[in-house]
Parts: sequence; C-alpha cells; structure tokens
Amino acid sequence: MTDSILSKAATMEIPINSNGDSRTAEDDGFEQDLQQVMVSGPNLNETSIVSGGYGGAAEGIIPTSSIKAPSMHHSNSNPSIMSEEATKGVAVEKFDSMKKWSINTYKCTKQMFSERFGRGSKTVDMELEAQIDVLRETKMKYERILRLARELTNHFYNMVQTQQALGDTFADLSQKSPELQDEFGYNAETQRLLCKNGETLLGAINFFVSSINTLVNKTMEDTLMTIKMYENARLEFDAYRADLEELSVGPRDAAAMVRIEIAQQQYQIHKDKYERLHSDVSIKLKFLEENKVKVMHKQLLLFHNAVSAYFAGNQQQLEQTLRQFNVKLKPPGSDKPSWLEEQ
Repeated sequence: MTDSILSKAATMEIPINSNGDSRTAEDDGFEQDLQQVMVSGPNLNETSIVSGGYGGAAEGIIPTSSIKAPSMHHSNSNPSIMSEEATKGVAVEKFDSMKKWSINTYKCTKQMFSERFGRGSKTVDMELEAQIDVLRETKMKYERILRLARELTNHFYNMVQTQQALGDTFADLSQKSPELQDEFGYNAETQRLLCKNGETLLGAINFFVSSINTLVNKTMEDTLMTIKMYENARLEFDAYRADLEELSVGPRDAAAMVRIEIAQQQYQIHKDKYERLHSDVSIKLKFLEENKVKVMHKQLLLFHNAVSAYFAGNQQQLEQTLRQFNVKLKPPGSDKPSWLEEQ
C-alpha cells in the first residue's frame, strides 16, 4: 500500500488554482492515506531498500530483514548453543545406556526365573562346572587352614612373650637370691633359648601364613572373579538365545524380520563373549591348580621341618630350614615405626 501511494505521489500532476493553493479533494484523500500509513508505522524489519528509484524493478528490492549484525549476535549465541547441544548429547547417551541396561536386565531376570522354575533351558559344561565346584570347596578348606594358622601364630607369639618375661624374671632372681643363683640361672638360660627358637619358628609360621593368604585371597579370588563374569555371560547368552528362539517361531512379517535380525546380532555378540570367558576360565583353572600344588608343596615342607626342629630342640636344624626356604627373620623392634614415621 505504501509503495503504491508513494508511486502515485511521484507521478501525478498537481494543478495550481487561482489563489495559489494547490490542495484539492484528491489531495485530501491522499493526505489521509499518508497519515494512516505514518500512524500505523511500517515495520523496519520489513521495509525495503529500492535501487533505481521508486519505479524500479522488483529485482532491485533488498529486504532489510536479511541484513543482520553479525559480530554481536554470533558472539552471544554460539557458546550457549554449543553448550545446549553438548548437554543434549550427554542426555541422549545416558538415556540410550539406561535403555540398553534395562532391556538386558529384564531379559536376564526372565531367564533366571525360567531356569529356577524349570521352564527354561540352560547351557551347561559339566566338566567345567565340576572343576568350579572343586575350586570353591578347596577355597573354603584353605580359608580354614589360614584361620587356624593365624590363631596358632597369635597363641605362639603370646607364649614366646611369656617365656621371655619368665626368663627375665629368673635372671633377676638369680642376682638377688644367692642360695638359688644356679637354679634360677639354668632356668633363665633355658627360657631365653626357647624364646629365641620360638621367634625363629614364628618367622617360619608367618611366612607360611603369608603364602597361604596370597594363594587364597589373591590367586583363587582372581579366578573366582573370572568365573563370576563367565556365569553372568552364560546367563546373558541363554537369555538372548531364548529370545531369538521365541522370535523365530513367531510371524514372519517385515517388522518381525527386523526384530529377528537384531536378535540374531545380539545373540552372536553374547555368544562370542560367553565362549571367550569360557576359555579364560578353563585356562585360569589349569594354571591355578599347577600354582597351588607348587606353592603348597613348598609351604607344607617348610611348616613340617620348622615345627619338628623346634620341638626337637634342634636349633641348628631350625635355622637351616629357614635358610633353605629363604625365610628372612625381622630383627627385634623392626615392626616399630621410626621416629620420622610417627611424626
């Protein structure tokens, strides 16, 4: 409307009357239209820049809404847009992860209850399952040996401390009782010898306890952790296998074929994981058995020779046993922290 009025104003002829007044009825109408345009006010974002005068072609009109302030607008919006996109990406990733975890948990729980109530099939390797049961039983027995050996160490340590205190008391009385000096002296020397041999035997028992603890709580526990992962993989494999079997006996329309293809892919992924962990468990069980025999052969021989030499009163044999198995005794007071460590 504005363009037509301006074009009309530019091309019309304005006659002059005798009084010099150029206003006519048509001028009044034009003025009213112009006032209406000025009151309503054009939108500056929708105005145009005309090239070639008012009567130019349409190709010369450039909308001013396309002209923007590039520097200020982009500097203020880009960081917020990037931050918003990053937040959305993290949220989508977490949602997908939660969705996969929920589906996997549902399938595994369904499979577990099906096996428990006898409605689902279970993949079983009888030979491997028997070896796993033997390992769990062996670990329980070795834990009992470890617990009893620690109790023996505590009791024997208290006995050695008592012998040392008793020897010191006999030696003190030997100095203060002239009439019983020899008798107190013999007993003091005997208790000191027993205390020394007891400390040597304690070194052997502590070495025995440390080796059994490593075997039970590190080597066996590491194998059992792999077995736990294997059992979880077996449950997942059976869950996705059952899901694939259920879809295979259903309808074969386009949507069903897509679900079957996805189920086949998931089945293959979990089958590969199950077979890999099955192989890992078999290898670890084999090496664990070899390591157990080697460690226990050495430790049982050490324990037997050290205890026999101690109770036979053979100090040289006891010390030779510790050298044979490379057991180093800690000097007295070595367990006490230094003054620097206490600060």
